[in-house]
Amino acid sequence: MALTKNKIVESVNELGFTKKKSVDIVETLLEIIKKSLESGEDVLVSGFGKFCVKQKSTRRGRNPATGEDLLLDERNVVTFKCSGKLREGINNRK
Repeated sequence: MALTKNKIVESVNELGFTKKKSVDIVETLLEIIKKSLESGEDVLVSGFGKFCVKQKSTRRGRNPATGEDLLLDERNVVTFKCSGKLREGINNRK
């Protein structure tokens, strides 16, 4: 089961914030992250990981449905590298 934005809002709400304030906090945080990534900045969250914008160059591809060769344009993608602490926590869970 995936963690949804609604579940994050509920968790913030449990800290004593009103429902509206919880929604505003989560929306503001996500908007800050989106704007930083859109401007090409990396986002580093200590103890969690780093979101990076990477440029992919033009490359050859293939349409899996038809098998037709095509050229994929260059584009930017967001990657995530988790922190050592998070990696440890994931690997040590039981």
